[in-house]
Amino acid sequence: MRRILVSIAFILLTASVLAGVSVSKRYRSERNKEREVRKSTEFIVLHTTEAAEKSSLRHVSERGLCHYCVTASGDIYQIIDRHRVAFHAGDSMWNKKEEIDNYSIGIECVGYHDKVMPRKQLNAIRDLVAELQSIYGIPDDKVLTHSQVAFGEKNKWQKHRHRGRKRCGMLFAMPSVRGVLKLESRAAYDPDVKAKRLVVVDKYLNSVLYGSVDTMVKTYGKSTIKKVDPIKSKLQKPVANIQKKGINGEVNSRPATVKFKIIPQTITELNAQGFKVVGTVTKKNLPLNIVGKHWNDKDTYYVIRGRVMPGNIIDPKRFEEGMTIWRKSK
Repeated sequence: MRRILVSIAFILLTASVLAGVSVSKRYRSERNKEREVRKSTEFIVLHTTEAAEKSSLRHVSERGLCHYCVTASGDIYQIIDRHRVAFHAGDSMWNKKEEIDNYSIGIECVGYHDKVMPRKQLNAIRDLVAELQSIYGIPDDKVLTHSQVAFGEKNKWQKHRHRGRKRCGMLFAMPSVRGVLKLESRAAYDPDVKAKRLVVVDKYLNSVLYGSVDTMVKTYGKSTIKKVDPIKSKLQKPVANIQKKGINGEVNSRPATVKFKIIPQTITELNAQGFKVVGTVTKKNLPLNIVGKHWNDKDTYYVIRGRVMPGNIIDPKRFEEGMTIWRKSK
């Protein structure tokens, strides 16, 4: 049987829902199909666009410079599929690992590194980050700012390879802002500076990232967070409910989301969410024969050549022999 797949062009223009937040694919980058699937996901990197909304969205979309972009009004746009590589970190390093693009999800936030962001925007960032953490098991201290991982090469003005080439995303290291984002910890120090792989050039930036400078306290209120040894910190297992006790024993008010609300996009994510293969499509064994009335449920998934498609967008006339059908076992 010839390959007959449902056209997914219309999907790219519609919104999906995660953690109660609408995620639009209106600005999905045309470069998405060129990007490789990321081998591992260990960090979330928060950026500030340093530009207005319209130009920011156009820029990141044209070049595929992040996975998500969050606007001041709290709208979230998916730019590159979250399991693929987005070119957001540039020259980067964290704890000896270089080219952080290969290990991270990048979130661009419309705004500036030293200016207040609306609560609505921070709430959207909080929900997006929380859901991604629950999927990949990323602890709070591995939610980093671009200024933590970026470094610059030698030039005529700067003789050292250095961290914090720019202050992008700097405010996301401040305790008051992390408090709004419900991130309970941050790295206690720069592991690459400690190992003398890189040096501190911007002392003010370093005091924001790892010291006591917090210029957002008057706006967001004081927050106390843990300082974690970045070398000892490890990924966690994905959790079903990401509410947890806060620093002072209070329950963290981060949304208690159901495990894996984001639509799975890879076989690995299907397995992690408890989906199993229940049958394979052939000329004589069609989806209706395999799963009956559930053939077009949103909780039924079809996989062919690594591409994952939810059943509620499959055209019944467009199935392909060899397609596997996945459902959760009861």
